[in-house]
Amino acid sequence: MRRFWYAALFDMCAGGLTAQAVREDGKPPPASTAGETELAITRIALFSSGVGFFERSGAVSGAASIALPFNAGVIDDALKSLAITDPASASIQVNYPSESTLARTLRSLSVDLTENPDIAGILGSLRGVEVDVYAPILISGRIMGVERRFSTTGGVGGDEPYLSLFTQSGVKTVALKDVSGFSFKDENINAGINRALDLIMASRATDTRILSITLGGENARGGEREVSLSYVIPAPVWKVSYRLDLSHDEPLLQGWAIVDNDSDMDWEQVELSLVTGRPVSFIQRLYAPYHLARPVLPLAIAGVAEASTYNSGWVEAPAASPAPQMNRKMAGESQMAEAADDSAYALSAAPRVVVGGGGNAVQTAAPQTAGDLFEFTIKKPVAIARQQSAMLPLVEARIQAEKTLVFSGEKAMRRGIINPAISAELANTTGMKLPAGPITVYDGGIYAGDALINFLPENEKRLISYGDDLSVTGSVTSAFSRAVASVQASQGVMIINRKQVYEKTYTIKNASSEEKRLVIEHPITRGAELADGLQFDERTDSVYRFTRTLPAGGAVSFAVKEEAPIAERITLAQMRLESFVSYASDNALPEAVRTALRKAVELKKKADVANTFLADCEKELARLANEQSRIRQNLTAAGSQTPQGQEYLKKLSDLDATIDEQNAMMQEAKTAAQSARDEYDAYIAGLSL
Repeated sequence: MRRFWYAALFDMCAGGLTAQAVREDGKPPPASTAGETELAITRIALFSSGVGFFERSGAVSGAASIALPFNAGVIDDALKSLAITDPASASIQVNYPSESTLARTLRSLSVDLTENPDIAGILGSLRGVEVDVYAPILISGRIMGVERRFSTTGGVGGDEPYLSLFTQSGVKTVALKDVSGFSFKDENINAGINRALDLIMASRATDTRILSITLGGENARGGEREVSLSYVIPAPVWKVSYRLDLSHDEPLLQGWAIVDNDSDMDWEQVELSLVTGRPVSFIQRLYAPYHLARPVLPLAIAGVAEASTYNSGWVEAPAASPAPQMNRKMAGESQMAEAADDSAYALSAAPRVVVGGGGNAVQTAAPQTAGDLFEFTIKKPVAIARQQSAMLPLVEARIQAEKTLVFSGEKAMRRGIINPAISAELANTTGMKLPAGPITVYDGGIYAGDALINFLPENEKRLISYGDDLSVTGSVTSAFSRAVASVQASQGVMIINRKQVYEKTYTIKNASSEEKRLVIEHPITRGAELADGLQFDERTDSVYRFTRTLPAGGAVSFAVKEEAPIAERITLAQMRLESFVSYASDNALPEAVRTALRKAVELKKKADVANTFLADCEKELARLANEQSRIRQNLTAAGSQTPQGQEYLKKLSDLDATIDEQNAMMQEAKTAAQSARDEYDAYIAGLSL
């Protein structure tokens, strides 16, 4: 039975076949008793997404040990993608040094050199250690500490470190600037310093991380067996470049793949595949140890009870079911089961990370949308030395191609008079999908220009442009018009359907003595359609293409009309008088519509005049009421029996008569305004066009 193990599981799962940690002194675990086996790279697939699939395979006997070197920058990808196939191993193990191994090992030694300390820092961290100091005479004692003192040297003052030693003759202090050397009497400390320096030197000398793979071989029946392993790591994107020769009746297309081997390994006779497409690809940090933060809970000891208040209760259960409470103990459950159940419910609303199984996953990077993958396998095995690149033949075939000129309407509208692009319309008859890349075009046995092409599926056509035709010039003029197509009015709503017409006229002149094929690219006006029965020869998302013949020494004038319908919905009852007048005088509207709107304008004016008069009456009545209130206040102050009071009484009597007349006038104005409004509303509601 074949065993297929994924290395990422060795790193993540809590149980099963977990990777052994590195020893505390930084050394790897003891090597397997089996001899180390080297598996050659036999297959490589390079992706246009910037990664490479590498497969190693070979024959092993019995138990085997395989060392895989990786650059530190790609170790995360290697751990994420490593897959091992061995038909005879039931126990597979992958060991590797942790990212924090060096720092932890240095800190675990007797002398900590992780922060690149100076001599004062090293001595200050070893208080109590016996040391021989030459300053310049020999002083033996135990380190008490390092302190800084202010001193002046050559007229310049500053803090200098001083070493304090406890000797047989008492405490002695030595300036470190006077110390020419020192040694520790404890050999363990000397060995620790030597070990730390070795580790620092080793980490400086290489940026390589080794994955040590151990294959058990328990089910081997003797003899050799084939094993393989594969992984996906970052790799240079492979490129493609084409050559197109238009000199012959059947143009020739030649494509080359450019492959870079930037690794420290030679590729010897490997099966090479080149893949283009858009696969999902991301990086996840698996190499560095990851620690989860845990909550700090108070000690479970007696404390002060919390004050509580209580609301009134009810006998019958409420209509709505309450949310599940913390106390959900069921018959037969223990107190611990109850607590576990309650805790699970209390935390159920928070996001959780599940490690080693299904469920939620932590998204560490936003992936691209997956697309179809297209693979190109080089027919013969490939050999590329390390840090070398190669050009490999990808395709060579006769294809269909037709020369043409492409005139861009969008470019002409921006620049004015322009030259059309010298182009060719290619039909992919090669029998394979062609990746995107640059094309060097040859015509008449000489270089003609460069072009770019996007991904080209089989049997599809594509235009490429590789220069400007200076013998042909062209320009475009634009015109815009708007006309009323129809007017509808019913139940107080008028709908005016207008037709906007966009017209562009292309004028292209040919000064050469050669007839030429011309493709006019007309930018599509969003929301508009071609008018006057005009048909395009081809279209994209942004342009219509029209094919025309440009006569020798002649010109072509070509007009493109597009129409866009626009509906204008108007609620007549809410229109202001100025808007009514504007529409009634718009000559674009039919005469019957304008006549009907003029009648509405008259009724609107009549209603507005009546409303204005009513508002004036209301203002006058309010003024008289205020005057009446003022006279009454004066009368109260003067008294009705005084001469001045008698005068106020007469004014009050005359004012009451005026108010009665104003009330009658306002009622008549209110009736007239309501009548005018009703007449206007009835006309608007009954207007039908």
